[in-house]
Amino acid sequence: MQTPVLIVGAGPVGLTAAIDLAWRGIPSVIVETRYPGEPPPVKCNHVASRTMETFRRLGFAADVRAAGLPSDFPNDVVFLTTSTGMELGRVLIPSVDERANGPMDGYIDSFWPTAEPPHRINQIYLEPVIFAHASKQKLITILNRTRLESFAQDESGVTAQLLDLESGTQKTVRADWMLACDGGRSGVRKALGIKLEGQAEIARYLSTHVRAPKLLGLMDGRRRGWMNHAYNGRRTGNAVAIDGKEEWLVHAHLKPHEKDFSAIDRDRAIRDVLGVDDDFEYEVLSKEDWIARRLVAERFREDRVFLCGDAAHIWIPIAGYGMNAGIADVMNLTFSLAGHISGFFDAAILDTYEIERHPITDQLSRFVGGLGGKVVKQRNAYGPEIEEIGPEGDRLRAERGEELIALNAPQYCCAGLNFSYSYDTSPVIFHDGEAPPPYSLGTYEPSTVPGARAPHFMLEDGRSLYDAFGPWFTLLRFDPTADVSALTDAASAAGMPVHVLDVTEADAGKLYRHRMVLCRSDQHIVWRGDELPADCREMIEVLAGRRMSARKAQAAAA
Repeated sequence: MQTPVLIVGAGPVGLTAAIDLAWRGIPSVIVETRYPGEPPPVKCNHVASRTMETFRRLGFAADVRAAGLPSDFPNDVVFLTTSTGMELGRVLIPSVDERANGPMDGYIDSFWPTAEPPHRINQIYLEPVIFAHASKQKLITILNRTRLESFAQDESGVTAQLLDLESGTQKTVRADWMLACDGGRSGVRKALGIKLEGQAEIARYLSTHVRAPKLLGLMDGRRRGWMNHAYNGRRTGNAVAIDGKEEWLVHAHLKPHEKDFSAIDRDRAIRDVLGVDDDFEYEVLSKEDWIARRLVAERFREDRVFLCGDAAHIWIPIAGYGMNAGIADVMNLTFSLAGHISGFFDAAILDTYEIERHPITDQLSRFVGGLGGKVVKQRNAYGPEIEEIGPEGDRLRAERGEELIALNAPQYCCAGLNFSYSYDTSPVIFHDGEAPPPYSLGTYEPSTVPGARAPHFMLEDGRSLYDAFGPWFTLLRFDPTADVSALTDAASAAGMPVHVLDVTEADAGKLYRHRMVLCRSDQHIVWRGDELPADCREMIEVLAGRRMSARKAQAAAA
């Protein structure tokens, strides 16, 4: 079997990579050890706005938004003494139905500049939607119940040995390139000898997926919540609504001195988090105990093999950006990889995957790791007084509630994490000396600095700006009299697709101050100006990575 791209792992990251490659006309083969339809672990409860924008471009955002929690279930993050106890405070996040009503005061992320706000959905519901879409693509071959046994690289490709776990037979796949989307325990990363660097332990979690039909009823009298954090002196934790009816993911936080998972009374920990007595009935559906870390691979590439998602970075699930960062990884990579396979990008452009993504990933890991450390420290500060009945207890709960909201709102409504990151050192972006706005968790300042995300607005015909983007490069022309033929001619001669979009919306003038802005399909700006460069052929050479290739050749010769 031969394929341009072999993808190891059919989780959300690997599947989305294959779908984007197919969208660009590139075939791929995915290797996955699970059965078709076999559910993943109960984790990843949040699809970020940028990821939803990607799903929209690929054609299945509406299917994702229709799955998960019931459409009327609030996505609030609630802080309580126990998941059924006294409320300390909450971060208001709209349900799907509430979002349909437009921006609402008090709901931080309802004012975000996007046509695709975030969506709360557990991976057990998300992954089947992506898998179904991938399965319909003629250019995608999914080999379930198949394991990558070994691989070897040479100058022209990767030879992979696969094992059919049902029949026991082996087969060989020859690929031009390989993407390792095989998770935090990545066998590919280990085989390459690539080390993870960072913080090996931040906290420990006892996580249990339960069915508890009566739990929601114990929360009557208050607005429901997607996340229900428990803070008390016995056990802090969190109950995450999975189906909005009876299934919950209960995280019990281990205390600093608790290192042995097996020594913890799981039943007692669950009851202390939920705030239920010994007669309360629940069923354990699955369990997974884990250590929160902050680790980033020392490099994301070894010749023709690329690390993506958890294979490249692992961190505490602050801000819910593990899977989402992985999808951002592959959208960056598949753009360059498909362009190279199609013939209009030089092979050198593949170096930009690590150049662009590694600094952002490292910075993001420090954001979430730093906040994670603060959150863990705060958990350990709670004693029995938080549940005290009376004025003093009321005062303390109100005070702690304000602290919890201030600390946690930036991670649950993380506009900065979604929209602010910029590729400010990329060699295929024309930087003009202006610094991008600061990158942070919670705040976003629209900017057209090259490397930043193109500021979003709605077109007069009701489409999102990004809906009108071409599949490769889009030149936004805010002055229809501007002659762009030198650029389009140079691109055409190089075989590089450039789509010209004339923008007449008055609102755009508040966000864009240049007559022309050139964007990639991942929404990042690569150039802006009032006049085209004097040599547009040189511009195309840079965008295609050919100037990178020339510099590498010169360095090698020296």
